[in-house]
Amino acid sequence: MRVGFVGAGRMGTPMVERLLAAGHEVTALGRSAEKRTALAELGAATVSAAPDVAAGADVVIVCVFTDEQVRELCSDSPAGNGLLAAMRPGSVLVVHTTGSPQTAATLAEAGAARDVGVLDAPVSGGPHDIAAGTLTLYLGGTEDAVAKARPALASYGDPVVHVGPVGSGQKMKLINNALFAAQIGLVAEATKLAERLGIDESAALDALPHGSGASRAMGNIARAGSAAKFIAAVGEFIGKDVAVVRRTTAELGADLGRLDPLVDAGLGH
Repeated sequence: MRVGFVGAGRMGTPMVERLLAAGHEVTALGRSAEKRTALAELGAATVSAAPDVAAGADVVIVCVFTDEQVRELCSDSPAGNGLLAAMRPGSVLVVHTTGSPQTAATLAEAGAARDVGVLDAPVSGGPHDIAAGTLTLYLGGTEDAVAKARPALASYGDPVVHVGPVGSGQKMKLINNALFAAQIGLVAEATKLAERLGIDESAALDALPHGSGASRAMGNIARAGSAAKFIAAVGEFIGKDVAVVRRTTAELGADLGRLDPLVDAGLGH
């Protein structure tokens, strides 16, 4: 499969590696000569302009940091990069960036006019999960677009979960991250309780992962050594996603309910 790739950074570079290892032809964007050299050493073809990754591509994958970057990248306005307009009919745009379901819907509408499928496909996991081929992907889009993109996404994603129409992937990821932040908050409060009861945080984090209250958040915090260290390490990423959760739920006339104070605790607030 011919794959175009934009966003070969901390998460994107191991995705490119897995795509190449699976036998896909990858053309990746490198905005600097240094980045293009590094991508070429992995085996990817390289380009310096975003629309050029779409030339002949069956699937174009976007893995940038913010929703605003996605809109700028895909827009064919004078201020945009015109990626979507450069894609050939019958191809599929996959957006891994966590953002607004409305952005996914807007891209899907623009894509439909060009016979280009669009999948919002936010991820859960980190570079180590990508390297192992076990990154979780939440897909929103049509069955046809999912079927076309799945061979590429399966190079680094397992499970690849189709949760509903366009926008559903983003909504599921936002729910997941709100829950994860709340679980971090729960563990942080539990370690405070342990200290009030005379148990050192390190002792609590050695013991609690083996009980019925264990969670992935607790395991991560235990490996970090303290709730404060883990929150400091992930706060920027979780905070970005939680801000989108709050904004999106407000736009849809909802809120986080009883998760809200726990989410704040999970962000160290």
